[in-house]
Amino acid sequence: MLRIGIGLPAAVPGTDATSIGRWAAESEERGFRSLGVIDRLVYDNLDPLVALAAAAARTERIELLTTVLNAGYRRNPVVLAKQIDSVERLSGGRLTVGLGMGGWAEDYAASDVAMTKRGAAFETTLATMRDVWHGKVDGASGPILALPPGRPGVLLAGAVPAGFARAAALADGWVAPSFGLEILKEGVDTVRRGWARAGRPGRPRVIVERYFCLGTGAAETAEAYVAHYYGTEYLPRVRPDVITDVDHLHEEIGRLTQAGADDLVLFPCSGASDQIGLLADDLDATGWEKEKRGPDDVE
Repeated sequence: MLRIGIGLPAAVPGTDATSIGRWAAESEERGFRSLGVIDRLVYDNLDPLVALAAAAARTERIELLTTVLNAGYRRNPVVLAKQIDSVERLSGGRLTVGLGMGGWAEDYAASDVAMTKRGAAFETTLATMRDVWHGKVDGASGPILALPPGRPGVLLAGAVPAGFARAAALADGWVAPSFGLEILKEGVDTVRRGWARAGRPGRPRVIVERYFCLGTGAAETAEAYVAHYYGTEYLPRVRPDVITDVDHLHEEIGRLTQAGADDLVLFPCSGASDQIGLLADDLDATGWEKEKRGPDDVE
């Protein structure tokens, strides 16, 4: 069964930041399997790890996800690893980090980081972070407490062959883009084949995202948000996959399940708290069964 999570409204401009904890607690109560957060630097949003720390403080079971955290312009992997480690500990071991390089040129410009040769730098960053999580830090004056083996969970994004290859070889799975069914199908097939060639047991976890808005004026609110976030270049590609009614929700769950996704994270286009209940109610109408289980229960 497709596991369904909900995004925090941490990247919806104008959302009251103090509502994040309440949103997280209600989402857990309504049975969502995960809480997701997306990442921008030059935008009106909260830092994703700070938002998840707030969510961790108000929840007990629900998995916490970054889908994705952009590591490309965060230039100190030891600092980033420490921040991720902190959220993992605060949450009692419920964090799965989806990592990407980040594709917004203005975020790189603001960080004074070049967008060239990002692949090799990304792999080095990931290796360094894993050393930190294993308790290996150059220059440490004493022992560093290591996280349990395999923690935190790590997924990688990327919609090009090199990105698929990294997800298959270096992570627990792949984070698909928030739009495009054909991209999802291609990625699932390519990552699974790479996984099998590497002789890895089981299969890679695949998480896909979609935007949603429900209730009165849903289509207009969703259109305004997605246009603001993506701009005119990507809007035509994103718009068809934005969910604004129960029929589309039901159809999308079927399509994504058939394409091979394991998890669907639905990101809100509005920070209004009624979106949680509206989505949960519509999911009930599709026949989705709420299961109040944590990340340890992921198949």
